[in-house]
Amino acid sequence: MTLKYVPTTCPYCGTGCSFNLVVQDGKVVGTAPYRRSPVNEGKVCPKGTYAHEFVNSPDRLTKPLIKKNGKFEEATWDEAYNLIAQKFKSYRPDEFAALASARVSNEENYLLMKFARGVMKSRHIDHCARLCHASTVAGLAASFGSGAMTNSILDIAESKCVFVLGSNTLEQHPLIGRKIVQAKQNGAKVICADPRYTPTARLADLYMPFVSGSDVAILNGMMQEIIKNGWEDREFIEKRTKDYEKLKEVVMKDAYSLENVSKISGIPVDQLKQAAEWFGTTKPGAILYSMGITQHTVGVDNVRSVANIQMLTGNLGKPGAGVNALRGQNNVQGACDMGALPVVFTGYQKVIDPATHKKFADAWGFPDGICEPKNGYEVTVMMDVLTDNPGELKCMYIMGENPMLSDPDLNHVRHALESLEFLVVQDIFLTETAELADVVLPAACYAERDGTQTSTERRVQMWRTAQDPPGEAKVDWKIISELAAKMGYAKQFPYQSAEEIFNEIAALTPSYHGMNYERLSKPEALHWPCPTTDHPGTPILHIGKFSHPDGIGVFAPIEWKPPAEVPDAEYPFVLTTGRVLWHWHTGTMTRRSATLDAEVPTGWIEINPEDAQALGIRDKEKIRAVTRRGSVDVPARVTKDIMKGIMFMPFHFAECAANVLTNNALDPIAKIPEFKACAVKVEKITEA
Repeated sequence: MTLKYVPTTCPYCGTGCSFNLVVQDGKVVGTAPYRRSPVNEGKVCPKGTYAHEFVNSPDRLTKPLIKKNGKFEEATWDEAYNLIAQKFKSYRPDEFAALASARVSNEENYLLMKFARGVMKSRHIDHCARLCHASTVAGLAASFGSGAMTNSILDIAESKCVFVLGSNTLEQHPLIGRKIVQAKQNGAKVICADPRYTPTARLADLYMPFVSGSDVAILNGMMQEIIKNGWEDREFIEKRTKDYEKLKEVVMKDAYSLENVSKISGIPVDQLKQAAEWFGTTKPGAILYSMGITQHTVGVDNVRSVANIQMLTGNLGKPGAGVNALRGQNNVQGACDMGALPVVFTGYQKVIDPATHKKFADAWGFPDGICEPKNGYEVTVMMDVLTDNPGELKCMYIMGENPMLSDPDLNHVRHALESLEFLVVQDIFLTETAELADVVLPAACYAERDGTQTSTERRVQMWRTAQDPPGEAKVDWKIISELAAKMGYAKQFPYQSAEEIFNEIAALTPSYHGMNYERLSKPEALHWPCPTTDHPGTPILHIGKFSHPDGIGVFAPIEWKPPAEVPDAEYPFVLTTGRVLWHWHTGTMTRRSATLDAEVPTGWIEINPEDAQALGIRDKEKIRAVTRRGSVDVPARVTKDIMKGIMFMPFHFAECAANVLTNNALDPIAKIPEFKACAVKVEKITEA
C-alpha cells in the first residue's frame, strides 16, 4: 500500500482554504489538515472536510458522449473532436458563444477565452460571475478603479467594527467567519443586517432584520446620520475623493431620514441610529458583503453605496477596513481576471481598446486574426437573445457551468438552450445542462489537475494533481488545446503543461506579471497586483491612492429604487434565495458527497410562524410556491428566524429548484439578475 499527502486548494467557496488530499494506491480517499496556509491554518468547513467524497463517484463522466436520435452514445475522442470541429467551422463568429467556469483553473479559463476569441473569432464569452458578483466588478471599478475585494481575509480580525450586509458569512465562508469571531474577541462591534436570523446574525452585537431590496436606503440613512453628527473623515474625503457634495445632496434628503428609512427597510430607528454611531465612530471598520448585495436590479447601486460609506468614513487602504466583497465560487475572481467576460481580456484590459486588441492579436499570432474589437453578450443576455431572437446565436460551448440550475427563471433557460442548433458541454458529471447537449466531453476535477485559482482576496494559489482522471476523462486545458488543433490552430495551442499556460498569462497580464509557479507554490502564495518578480504582492489595495489614473476615489449619489417585482394582492410575499452550510451552488459535487447529502437531503421554503398560521401551513408540510414564472412543490420550514412577509429558499436542489421562481430582471449596467427579491405566493397542495 502506498500513502501520500498532496496539498491543494479547496474547490468550493472563494475563501481559498488549503488542505491535503490523502492518496492511497493512486486514489484520493480522504482529506487531512494542511496547517501551513495562513488563510485557514489547517481548519476547514464541512465541505472542505468531505471534498474527497465526490471525486471517485461512480457516475463521473469517463468517455465522450454524442447524442444520436435523442440518446447519448459513447464515442472516441477523435469522433467527438471531428464532429465538434466540423460543426464549429460551420458557424459565423457571432453565432457562437462560450461559457467559461468559476470552478476550473485560471489556465483553463484563459484558454477557453483564447479559443472563443482566437479560434472562433467570437465576442461572446462569459461565465457565472455574471450571476453573483458582476455588480461588484462594475461598481467598485467605477468607485475605486478596481473591481475586487480591497483587503485581505486575515486583516478582518484587526477590525474594530465589522458590518455584515448581504452575507451569511459563518455558513457561506466559514473560515472568513472565523476572522469575524477573532475581531469580536479583540473587542470589535459586529453589526449584521439580514432578513434571516442566521448563524452570522447570532454572532452580532446588533442584528437588524430588514426587507430584501432596501440596502441603498439603509446605507443612505446611515450616511445621513454620520454626516449630521460630524463623524465623517473630512481629511480622507478632501485628499482622496471627489464628488462628495453630490453624494451629500442626495443622502441628506428627508427621504433618507432614519424615520423614512425605517419605513422602507423595517429596521427600527434606534437600531439604525446605533449602527450609524458604531460604524461612524469606531475605526477601523470593515464591510463584508456577498450576493445579498449584488443579486439585484440595483446591484451596482448597492455596491457603490457600500463604497460611498467606506470613503465617507475613511475606511480604505488600511488593515481591518475596506470593502470586502466575498466571492462565491472558488475561482470566480480568477475567471474574471482571465478575461472570461464579454468586455475584457485578462487583467480587465478592455476589448474595445485598439492598443489592447492589437497586443493580444500580436501575442497570440492567429494568421487570420481574432474577434473584432467589440463587446460581446453577457450570459443573461445570451439567454434572452436565444428566446427572443431565434437564429442569431446558434452554437454554444459550456465548460463546467450548470445554467439549468444556477440561472434565474429556469423555464426560460431551458427554452433558450433548446433553441441552440449545437451545444457542447464539458463537465465532470452529466449535469442538468449536459443532458441537453449534443456532445458531452468528460473533464478532470480539481483533484486531477495542476493549475492555479484566485481567491476572493486576490490570492493566487495552486492546485496539485493527486490522482489520474477516471477512464478517458482529460484536463480541460488539454481538451481545449486538442480541439483547437483539430480546427487548424495547433501552433497557437502548443502547451505541454498548465505552467506553460500560466507563463503566457503572466506575460500578458500586468497584475500577474511578477508571478510564476515557483513563487506561487509557497503556502502564502501571492496577492495581485504583483507587477514584478521581486514584488511581494498586494494584500491591501488603495493604500495612499485609488486605482483610477488620477488616484482619486469617486463618490456616487445613489437614490433608492424598489426591486423590479414587489409584493401585491396576488403575490403578497418577498422571496429571497441563498446557500446552506452543507451544499454548494447547483449541488453537482456536494450532493454526490454522501456525508454532506445525508445532512441536508433536499430543499425547503422558510416561512415566519405568523405567516404560516394565517395560511394554515404546518411545519414540514409540502406546499406549492408560485411566482409569475412557475411553481415548485417544496416542504415548508416554519421558523421565527425569518422576518414576517419574507420567504427564503436554498437554490441547490433540482427537485425543488428555487430558480424556477426567481426573476430574470437585470441590473442595467452589470446585467446581473434579481435573485434576491421577487413576489411569491404559497398555497396548500389540495391534491395532497
